[in-house]
Amino acid sequence: MKYDIAIIGGGPAGYTAAERAAAGGLKTVIFEKKAIGGVCLNEGCIPTKTLLYSAKLLDHAKSAAKYGISVPDGISFNLEKIIDRKDKVVKKLTGGVKMTVQSYGAELIEKEAVIAGESDGLIQILAGGGIYEVTYLLVCTGSDTVVPPIKGLSEVDYWTSKEALEMTVLPKSLAIIGGGVIGMEFASFFNSMGVKVSVIEMMPEILGAMDKETSAMLRTEYQKRGVDFQLNSKVTEVSPSGVTIEKAGKSVLIEAEKILVSAGRKANLSQVGLDKLNVELARNGVKVDEHMLTSHPHVYACGDITGHSMLAHTAIRESEVALNHILGVEDRMNYNCVPGVVYTNPELAGVGKTEEELKAAGISYHIQKLPMAYSGRFVAENETGNGLCKLILDDEDRIIGCHLLGNPASEIIIVAGLAVQHRYTVEEFQKTVFPHPTVGEIYHETFFA
Repeated sequence: MKYDIAIIGGGPAGYTAAERAAAGGLKTVIFEKKAIGGVCLNEGCIPTKTLLYSAKLLDHAKSAAKYGISVPDGISFNLEKIIDRKDKVVKKLTGGVKMTVQSYGAELIEKEAVIAGESDGLIQILAGGGIYEVTYLLVCTGSDTVVPPIKGLSEVDYWTSKEALEMTVLPKSLAIIGGGVIGMEFASFFNSMGVKVSVIEMMPEILGAMDKETSAMLRTEYQKRGVDFQLNSKVTEVSPSGVTIEKAGKSVLIEAEKILVSAGRKANLSQVGLDKLNVELARNGVKVDEHMLTSHPHVYACGDITGHSMLAHTAIRESEVALNHILGVEDRMNYNCVPGVVYTNPELAGVGKTEEELKAAGISYHIQKLPMAYSGRFVAENETGNGLCKLILDDEDRIIGCHLLGNPASEIIIVAGLAVQHRYTVEEFQKTVFPHPTVGEIYHETFFA
């Protein structure tokens, strides 16, 4: 069986590439050994956001009186129905993706695929007892959860994000090892559900490489809600009693009924057979150029496997770049304008450079920022917290970064992303007309700050 292109992995990068390739006239085959949609659709983005939306509605119900609304029968939730709805959403979307891929004419093989080698200029792939020969190969095998070698971890029934999404009973208390995006989103959900949450983070602040000012504001908000943060803390041991940390030279036990390990993800490089084609690795993933091309002239890699930007929307864009290169369409990957979002309540989002990056690189910059309360729509809809719009500008007044705290940051960050991508100056952006009243008007107010 011969094909123009084979795609290994059916996550966001894989299924997008299959659709684009088939639509572009390439005879396409895509392999997925688990479930189409990958981690994002089945064990990550979508199920997590579905749970978080239920939690947000619960938060709104709790604060309804501030908006002049009474809830006569009291406020409660049904965890079983919340989980059932999450499962229905995942099932609906995975079915939709599968149907869309096949509607374009791509052949879907729901078997594990392994690279066997190369012969007569064609790459050979083994799957389900069959041999597939292809001209081009796109590897999108994603990433796996990092489980650090912590003393005692193998002896307790801990969660990763996968098990946390499958839970049917809420623990009374939860210790989350890792204060990154995934850790904070789970902290948000379980805190809304009434669970006592502790977040343990090795670094001085949560959310890794995201803007530190807005990250600290978000942490402060969740501290007010009862979440315990242990920063600058190293986990030394876990036990049925909880997590033992080392902080400021002292050993402290963080008691918890359940432990969630959220220490990041690593590129899934094993078992796919990249060594058979001598594909070069770099950092913590596959080495690629600006076209997503590996060291092999007919092999591309997209998504988490590159170890560069482990985000679903990054993966989708990378696959588009790769397919365009194969089809002869000029395109290059630009990571400078990829937004990052934390779907807590309130949401936090950022795009472009952070102050921390610029300071470390010795690059001159200046800041324009305003509280979200300068947006009338934001004030009308938010009685329970404030937020921040922070623009980072270079010496030519071009927008090179933006960081937002406040709902709906996830929906309006793209406006700043376009500004970063097209190198708008403040003067150019000031001429944009924003509808009134919208939260997005905060940009316009900030331009004149």
